[in-house]
Amino acid sequence: MSNTIYDVAIIGGGVNGCGIARDAAGRGLSVFLAEKDDLANGTSSASTKLIHGGLRYLEQYEFGLVRESLREREVLWAMAPHIIQPLRFVLPHMKGLRPIWLIRLGLFLYDHMGGRDRLPASHFVDLKIDPAGQPLRAEFTKGFEYSDCAVDDARLVILNAQDAANRGAAIHTRTEVFAATRDGNEWRLDLTNKLTGASSSIRARALVNATGPWIGDVVAKRIAVPSKASIRMVKGSHIVVPHMFDHDKAYIFQNPDKRIIFAIPYQQDYTLIGTTDIDYSGRLEGVAADASEVAYLCQAVSEYFSKSVSPDDVVWSFSGVRPLYDDGKTAAQTATRDYVLELEGNQDEAFVLNVFGGKITTYRNLAEEALGKLKPWLANMGASWTAGAALPGGDFPIDGRAALVAGLIDQYPAMPRSLINRLAHTYGTLTTKVLADCKTEADLGHHFGVQLYQREVDYLIETEWARSAEDVLWRRTKLGLRMSAEEISSLSSWFMENISDKKSHVG
Repeated sequence: MSNTIYDVAIIGGGVNGCGIARDAAGRGLSVFLAEKDDLANGTSSASTKLIHGGLRYLEQYEFGLVRESLREREVLWAMAPHIIQPLRFVLPHMKGLRPIWLIRLGLFLYDHMGGRDRLPASHFVDLKIDPAGQPLRAEFTKGFEYSDCAVDDARLVILNAQDAANRGAAIHTRTEVFAATRDGNEWRLDLTNKLTGASSSIRARALVNATGPWIGDVVAKRIAVPSKASIRMVKGSHIVVPHMFDHDKAYIFQNPDKRIIFAIPYQQDYTLIGTTDIDYSGRLEGVAADASEVAYLCQAVSEYFSKSVSPDDVVWSFSGVRPLYDDGKTAAQTATRDYVLELEGNQDEAFVLNVFGGKITTYRNLAEEALGKLKPWLANMGASWTAGAALPGGDFPIDGRAALVAGLIDQYPAMPRSLINRLAHTYGTLTTKVLADCKTEADLGHHFGVQLYQREVDYLIETEWARSAEDVLWRRTKLGLRMSAEEISSLSSWFMENISDKKSHVG
């Protein structure tokens, strides 16, 4: 067992766990984070890829959540402008659903509830003449535009973990906590490394349970400290199809069942469609979109697009289980997306902070509030600091993406521009670390397919905890969309043969 007594031990490597780890490490606390699989392996990589206020939450009177989310949009955009970008949404008006006056009122509130500085305001759109009306059926003649932001959700998680590690946090993936035991005013965590089978233990003054949909299982079986709160597990599925439109705006569609569906430009050549909202009680590993969900999403967008979408068009689908705080609402789509932080323990014994619910947009605020709850027990904690502090690779102006790409093209003139563009939008200013001293494609090493080379894979293993082909292709990049089955299989075989020989300085 390590002699180190950490200030904070965190179970769970999703956006909340990694956000808390980053914030805590930046306040001078010693931090240990254990994730049983890969970072962002669960819900945090299965979102709609948005940083948004949540326009539909206004109808549920969640004004506090909407205000908080709206204020966070530009804060997060400034922190990571390489993976977060503004996105305009088109909301076509469907007769018989929400009236135009109600939509105008909702968008007025959305524009003025707080936090909008750089993002443009909403306005009416004549879909008969606007390019956004061209992919739609002829009956949609009126609509509205408003602003939110798109995000690479899995990379947001990984960048928080990377920054936490840079600030001294110990981040351990493929490390399962099989028991957490109170020992006076400390916790003992018994761990198993799932790659090597090795067992170990660590001690910590505070314990944070940020395991998302696994929180109930961890409370009951690993920590064994009863919780007063409970979660409602809601499954959300998405599909990806070849691009449905040529412009760079997204759509938000109303449906008669009062759900909304997004259709979002994705990875240049695709359209992301989602999401569903259904109560879920099955296995949390290997959650997938079922046929009824795929059919529902296809039918919902086909009510709006002039070109219908069928399940045969789907090139990829993904699904996640949202660990929503159970507020007793009857419909899954109306359950609150707000978070609840539950502290169990007192001054005389080790305490645990359970994290219920939350959404990607508010993860930074959640982390600040979590540290605020821990402060009475951790007197050495520094002040809050994350607002305005760039994430790794995001240390360039909020509107400087194009300039970053242009500068990298000048620095690496022999590299394909499409490769430089992808790397810049993935790694930001750290693109120079990825490329290291490579000057041409030939310097990048073995070509695994599409734009993936040995040099990038090595970087992901060394600095971003990648341990499998899936880690690389579906979380750290989305190149799995473009690679053939044979290329994916070849990369998987390479990992099986070589990963034991690769060492990571980040744990």
